[in-house]
Amino acid sequence: MQFIPQTLFQGPALEFDFPALQIGLAEYAEGPTGCTIFLFAERATTSVDIRGGGAGTINDHERNHAICFAGGSLAGLEVVSGVTAALWEQWGRPIGQYALVSGAIINDFRRRANSIYPDYTLGQAAVKAARTGYFPLGTRGAGRLAHCGGIFGTEKDEPSGQGGAFRQIGPTKLAVFTVVNAFGVILDRQGQVVRGNRDPQTGKRRHPLEEMEERLEQDRPIASPSGNTTLTLVVTNQQLSPVALRHLGRQVHTALGRAIYPFHTVQDGDVLYSVTTNAVENSTLNGVTLGMLASELAWDAVLASAPAHSSET
Repeated sequence: MQFIPQTLFQGPALEFDFPALQIGLAEYAEGPTGCTIFLFAERATTSVDIRGGGAGTINDHERNHAICFAGGSLAGLEVVSGVTAALWEQWGRPIGQYALVSGAIINDFRRRANSIYPDYTLGQAAVKAARTGYFPLGTRGAGRLAHCGGIFGTEKDEPSGQGGAFRQIGPTKLAVFTVVNAFGVILDRQGQVVRGNRDPQTGKRRHPLEEMEERLEQDRPIASPSGNTTLTLVVTNQQLSPVALRHLGRQVHTALGRAIYPFHTVQDGDVLYSVTTNAVENSTLNGVTLGMLASELAWDAVLASAPAHSSET
């Protein structure tokens, strides 16, 4: 059976100014599942930080023309082939020049009773739909069927999705995009649970640590589901050495533990790509400062992954 890619979406979106970056989304409504791809005008220096017990990635190039996020677990890595082929076609198939594309996936199968996954055709469609300055938020693209907070059972998790945040400081552009399909819950800046671990009967959300302690006192089992992943991209135009770029990624990935709790567990497969187009110099921002700013944007991006979230607990 042939499925028709959907590439036009309405709803909450982040609008931003980063001409060197294009973003394309494509989905199969029949899944539902989808992919989100990030295209760079020129090959961009890349570093990847992989944590947790179940990551799924492909290629992990040190320089990339594109980064792909997709649903469909390991089968969804086929999107990378579609994106690679579509870029090569756009370039006119030059001899000896190939698109470098890296990718990572989330497992969205446990929320649906079919085997539909983001494939070669969906990757091609996402490239054709790519545009600058626009990133749909929530249950779109790779986050089409993302959930979070199922620590004590999938009946207590909630829909999340993809989120993004952007800031410009002088000539430096800095953006963070994330797909939250996490084992843990989403916390706001006051430490309150705003997504995940929600009692389906009362609607009350509880902090996982509080519930864990209660279950331990009552000698109740803690059976945790698997198949969880948070995918993140940090992208800047500021010139960074490969070492500085690697440490930027590590700093931001660690800081995400403030927004998602628990994070980097054996049940997760968290992947963060840090990318620079190396277009500008900015002496007012060193690597540590850039990492601090990106870490705050990452928290904003996680909160934006559930744009309709409520802070009731």
